[in-house]
Amino acid sequence: MTDNLPAYKQWYSVRWFYPETFKSFTWAYDSILFLIIAIPLLFFIRWLIHYRTSQKLIIALPEKDVKSHWTSIFRFIPDILFFFFLALLIVALARPQSTTEKVEQWTEGIDIVITIDISESMQLMDFEPNRLVAAKEVAKEFIEGRFQDRIGLVIFSGEAYSLAPLTTDYKLLFSMIDEIDFGKIQARGTAIGSALAVSINRMRDSGSKSKVIILLSDGDNNAGNIDPVTAAKLADAFGITVYTIGIGKDGKVPIGRGPFGQVRYIDNNLDESTLREIAGLARGKYYRATDREGLDSIFDEIDLLEKSEIKENRFSDTVDYYVIYLYWALLIFLLWLLLKNTFISNILTD
Repeated sequence: MTDNLPAYKQWYSVRWFYPETFKSFTWAYDSILFLIIAIPLLFFIRWLIHYRTSQKLIIALPEKDVKSHWTSIFRFIPDILFFFFLALLIVALARPQSTTEKVEQWTEGIDIVITIDISESMQLMDFEPNRLVAAKEVAKEFIEGRFQDRIGLVIFSGEAYSLAPLTTDYKLLFSMIDEIDFGKIQARGTAIGSALAVSINRMRDSGSKSKVIILLSDGDNNAGNIDPVTAAKLADAFGITVYTIGIGKDGKVPIGRGPFGQVRYIDNNLDESTLREIAGLARGKYYRATDREGLDSIFDEIDLLEKSEIKENRFSDTVDYYVIYLYWALLIFLLWLLLKNTFISNILTD
């Protein structure tokens, strides 16, 4: 059988009677299929009427009853054919169909730059295993949930560096995030203003209606030559929303183990005022994450706040296959008519 032929030219194929074929169909009038159960009942009623109303004539027969001969089973062939004729007619009336649906999705998308602090303090272990690793994992989960949004990466410590341009190649972003470590930038410190400036520069020529920077840091601005407040005002001027996340617990935070295996601690206090001011000036929001679960929920909230509207077109192509079963029903019906006029119908009972 050649599948590229129209269905009515494939009617002779036995595949139309496979159980898998029936399972693949959708049925326009599936309730009609229950009539197949009534066919044996109709045959029983027919037999009952025939048995009660037929005239009986006693005649002399040979000692060996002709009905016990093996050829007598042929008299059931017309009834079997008529059964299949009715069953196939019901299948055709139920109108088997195959529907192919094509969905086209598109979105205007959002331009997002994720800006991650990789300064030495991100090695603190109040997050498992440390702040930077936790931030990288949550950033990857955030990217994985986006659809056709262009996302870029910026890292910073004493200087800021654009790691990835705005792209929809999320696999590339994942590999670049995996490569982020503390050795990427040699300059020490936390240059929040410079990080914002580099992130803004990535979006300066963007034509997207929505532009977002997610800045994650655990320290105060103590490096770089750009003031964070000035950078925040610049972001607002370009229509960029800035979400800032302060990461880390206050108080004594584990930093590692000493030479004898003892846990070493360091006093940590995050000055949130700068991060709050940046978010306020750039029409965003400030968040504080003190553990991995909190960081997850923050990114989930930003994900909901900056969700691009996905539009879709659906195209359905429906093909009817009832004609195939109708062909088979007519063929079997003609065969039944032919056999009804032959010796197979058993003239002794007709």
